[in-house]
Amino acid sequence: MSNRLPVPSALRNQPVIAVLRAPAPTEYAPVIDALLAGGVTHIEVTLSTPGTLDYLAGLVERCGSDAAIGVGTVTNPEEAERALAAGAAYLVTPTTELSVVDVALAAGVPVYPGGLTPTELHSAWRRGAPAVKLFPASRFGSGYLADLRGPFPDLEVIPSGGVTTDEALVWLAAGACAVSVGGPLLRDAFDGGSLDALTARATDLNRRIVDAGFGSARFVQSEPEAAR
Repeated sequence: MSNRLPVPSALRNQPVIAVLRAPAPTEYAPVIDALLAGGVTHIEVTLSTPGTLDYLAGLVERCGSDAAIGVGTVTNPEEAERALAAGAAYLVTPTTELSVVDVALAAGVPVYPGGLTPTELHSAWRRGAPAVKLFPASRFGSGYLADLRGPFPDLEVIPSGGVTTDEALVWLAAGACAVSVGGPLLRDAFDGGSLDALTARATDLNRRIVDAGFGSARFVQSEPEAAR
């Protein structure tokens, strides 16, 4: 087994990765600002948005140390290398692409490879990934994590795919090291929806995570006026 990078302490402290699938990369910045205002600091921009890699370096520079900007939907080593060259803080794959895992680990950057079956998840874990992405998590529920932990008690898992803000707490209680949340958190933020409302949802999620005893996320104390 390869030397394993640890799950970053910052992710354990703020165990939410917001997954952004924007119509165009020019729309990322204001949505990221709204998430940061609500205390969500781990942002995954995805290659399903054309041109994401062309804008990545600018986003990384703009956010500085306030956010960990990672790249998702990475499917081959070439994409991985371009993302790392542009400053990606971590990589996420939709499938078990061991070649992408190797590129990230060689660069000393966390990678969260996607999988569903025990074979897929364990193969990526054995390769040295800090954690594996269980996808699509909503199709199976948090009980599946307990089943995986039987044979693989040390497996670090990040559920992704249809995870709601309420289910995020259930997954964390089941032992997930973090959760990936996309549409249920973002809602209409990329379609003219209120960014103040997005900040309010992010703040509420972080508050509930802290109240439940998971991590030590920071959140703004006064929410923008918004209907949830």
